[in-house]
Amino acid sequence: MPIITVSADTFISSELVIDNLLMCVSHCRGLSKMPQTSKSSGAGAASPASAPDQGEPPPPEGARAQVAAGDGEERATVDDQGDPEIVKSPSDPKRYRYIELSNGLRALLISDFSGADGEGGDGESAEQEEEQEEEEGGEEDEGDSGEGSEEEEGDRAEEEQDSDFEELEEENPVKKKKSSEKQAAAALCIGVGSFSDPDELPGLAHFLEHMVFMGSEKYPAENGFDAFLKKHGGSDNASTDCERTIFQFDVQRKHFRDALDRWAQFFICPLMIEDAVDREVEAVDSEFQLARPSDSHRKEMLFGSLAKPGHPMSKFCWGNAQTLKHEPREKQINSYERLRDFWRRYYSAQYMTLTVQSKETLDTLEEWVREIFIRVPNNGEPRPDFSHLQQPFDTPAFNKLYRVVPVRKVHALTISWAVPPQGKHYRVKPLHYISWLIGHEGTGSILSLLRKKCWALALFGGNSETGFDQNTTYSIFSISITLTDQGYQNFYQVHTHTYMLGFHILIYEEIQKIEANEFHYQEQTDPIEFVENICENMQLFPKQDFLTGDQLMFEYDPQVINAALSLLKPDRANLLLLSPENEGCCLLKEKWFGTCYSVEDIPEEWAERWAGDFELNPELHLPAENKFIATDFTLKTSDCPDTEYPVRIVNSERGCLWYKKDNKFKIPKAYIRFHLISPMIQKSPENLVLFDLFVNILAHNLAEPAYEADVAQLEYKLVAGEHGLMIRLKGFNHKLPLLLHLIVDQLADFSTEQSVFTMFSEQLKKTYFNILIKPDRLGKDIRLLILEHCRWSVIQKYRAVSKGLTVDDLMTFVRGLKAELYAEGLVQGNFTSAESKEFLRYFTEKLQFQPLPADVPVLFRVVELPLKHHLCKVKSLNKGDANSEVTVYYQVTALIKLKECEDAHLGEEVDRNWFEVVTQQYVFDRLNKEIEVLKTFTQQELVSWFLEHRNNSSRKLSVHVVGFGVEEGDQSTTCSPDSATSSSAYGEVSELTFVPTSSPSLQDTTLITDIRAFTSSLPLNPYHKIIN
Repeated sequence: MPIITVSADTFISSELVIDNLLMCVSHCRGLSKMPQTSKSSGAGAASPASAPDQGEPPPPEGARAQVAAGDGEERATVDDQGDPEIVKSPSDPKRYRYIELSNGLRALLISDFSGADGEGGDGESAEQEEEQEEEEGGEEDEGDSGEGSEEEEGDRAEEEQDSDFEELEEENPVKKKKSSEKQAAAALCIGVGSFSDPDELPGLAHFLEHMVFMGSEKYPAENGFDAFLKKHGGSDNASTDCERTIFQFDVQRKHFRDALDRWAQFFICPLMIEDAVDREVEAVDSEFQLARPSDSHRKEMLFGSLAKPGHPMSKFCWGNAQTLKHEPREKQINSYERLRDFWRRYYSAQYMTLTVQSKETLDTLEEWVREIFIRVPNNGEPRPDFSHLQQPFDTPAFNKLYRVVPVRKVHALTISWAVPPQGKHYRVKPLHYISWLIGHEGTGSILSLLRKKCWALALFGGNSETGFDQNTTYSIFSISITLTDQGYQNFYQVHTHTYMLGFHILIYEEIQKIEANEFHYQEQTDPIEFVENICENMQLFPKQDFLTGDQLMFEYDPQVINAALSLLKPDRANLLLLSPENEGCCLLKEKWFGTCYSVEDIPEEWAERWAGDFELNPELHLPAENKFIATDFTLKTSDCPDTEYPVRIVNSERGCLWYKKDNKFKIPKAYIRFHLISPMIQKSPENLVLFDLFVNILAHNLAEPAYEADVAQLEYKLVAGEHGLMIRLKGFNHKLPLLLHLIVDQLADFSTEQSVFTMFSEQLKKTYFNILIKPDRLGKDIRLLILEHCRWSVIQKYRAVSKGLTVDDLMTFVRGLKAELYAEGLVQGNFTSAESKEFLRYFTEKLQFQPLPADVPVLFRVVELPLKHHLCKVKSLNKGDANSEVTVYYQVTALIKLKECEDAHLGEEVDRNWFEVVTQQYVFDRLNKEIEVLKTFTQQELVSWFLEHRNNSSRKLSVHVVGFGVEEGDQSTTCSPDSATSSSAYGEVSELTFVPTSSPSLQDTTLITDIRAFTSSLPLNPYHKIIN
């Protein structure tokens, strides 16, 4: 069954900025990334060093010290000490205590009284704080806050994340009457997952994860827990993996005890009423339908199907309506009774690990946990164990070439090896070390060689440490390469080049050194993410390594590394080759996701070559010493007065710079962000395409020289903004200027070759295509095309790149772009104002640009919709996707965006300040202003306002993207090679197909079938800018 996603947006059209009162009409728990729980495959590991003085690097591996969870913390009393055996970062202000309940449940208690400066609070009790909040009154915010801004960065990868530094931030208590603090959070991991699904009920573990939330004997309301969390600023989620299931929630700290009791009832006495079964089956089925168009999920399911018959790796872990409702009824299986049996057998206390974090004493947390969770039943049954089912892929189906037809237009080669389970080697982390060598992008690396041949754009290697990639039956090691058209034609040669020289202790020690720095100055993370991670770690590591087991490389063991490396031979690999070129020749169909594929033996020529000792390419060599590794961790003395918000310290006709020295977090790190604004970018779709090409090729040119910086935990990102190039850097401040100079130098001396230009032109066309076949992205593109004056759509960009552009076009554009600019920057962290001024000076002197002849608007003007309902309904551009997307947009005058909760890390504060800079509004205290405004409203006023803007005369726009399916009268796509009986899954994306509506409820709606004709006569709202 297809799923329809409904969203609602709001529009800003007055000086009081308000958004997001309108709620998203969808509810999902654990949008299953099945298998779930993505964890880093190694980045962020470090050696647990003792705490040196500021200005000195952590000591080498041999000098490891046990940094206890209660050390050096003044708030801890004799009776409230942390557990001295648990190793933590010297920068971690929290205290930890491990306890075991008599029913077998194991718990880690985390007391966090830290403020933004990492020190304890003022000692005010929870009761005093609550009384103060109650006296001050004020309506509770029951909605989510939404985002302040969005930067379109394209689909460079299917799932791309840019995680900023996770740092702790606290609002100034002097400025705000009401306390603003981190959420309290809890997470529970059960040592059971989809491997335990009965063969006749695939997806039962995932289904149970949904059903336990449907009320309890103590709190019977079906959605009572969600309503409670929503009322008190909280959230919850859950996920099912192969051998583990995780539940987590967060809430305002003063409601944590109550929320914990409500949540615990799902593991003590859930109702799981039979009437809710069909509804939750539909929810599970909806998650599956949303996942079906994902190439990563499709590859995973196809790979799992290669396992030995009967092995749990081949199970369909998602579940859907077919496996949980229709087939059980046909076979007369009572799925409801089997569900309750599954809960009784596997939701047992001795399989559970719990992590709780709040601003409470450890003694208080222990009292709560013992009081509440002692009632979780223990069935006395042994833990589920699959460790005897080794070598799941020792089958004839493995070590073949599988050609796959992907959903997206992409050429990709995935090389996979199945090796024995590596979890027991967590102290050495051999797969992480090998992935570091293979995934290196500097000089002499595999990717460097493939890029020179114009065969590859990207390479990722390693093990994601999800339950699918690493469990008790095996571990996977994969190399995924994004190929160019040439690379696709030469994929066997590409495979041959993925083997390089062995390993060396010096490289291992360099990784340790880099990651020791990161570990020593570790910033705080969002509590709900932290407890989710730690409760799973408790299933995997001994107590002393709960916080470090997935982070640190403890010891170098060449035997363990060599044992893993010796298994990664080309003749033991399985190959998955994804390409649209495979369409028509892939006659097999994977059962669950419907992936079209074919299978063939590796050609004898290549099999024989790989079986012998073939000669490695002489251009491949191990990395050289890294010049970007920080060695100076001194906290700088301020050279100007400290300020609460950024201040402008440079203002000229060629640019300006905003600056804020960090004296709260006291870490030797910084953020540098610049926006190079140009009027050339938005002049035509062709210019937008040339700008995208420029940014992609610039990143390509930087990839090799800047990779060492990336390895050394200095992160950079180039973003093709709508009105300029955004350059974002963050990391240890010592070597950050070196990275900035490298980027500016590459920008100043930009050039490219025809082969590289052709490679990226081909890829950019695929990128636009892959954006347009996603219903949510297409819906957004249409909505913005209607609302924003002078905006060019992705469809127009696709047409422009399809017509063909040249290297000369690109170089002419770049020269014009660099000739006249306005550079606006923000620097926050451990830099002085004098150092920060030098960054802007380097831009202006190196690029030698002239000032802009006139100001360039950094926002689009928005049309004013007429006072009625408008509908734009189009057909999805992905013939293989049954999902539809509905966006309802109300153009309104006032509403408040608010999240009165402490920032989890400095990155959130920087993002907020950067939004003010990049939109040139500069209201850095916007959050406080909005909170004060909100306090002047009553609930009734907000409800009245909402109803007023929802009536029939409101300015309303609906955008419908209609999915493909038999319900819509569409033909289904097949894997048949006969073009007469089947159509290509890759439809035409350069034109929209407008769909009429026959619904009686939409009779009075204005149908938009020509966007330009509709918008051409509409008045424009002025640029909005808050002056005071």
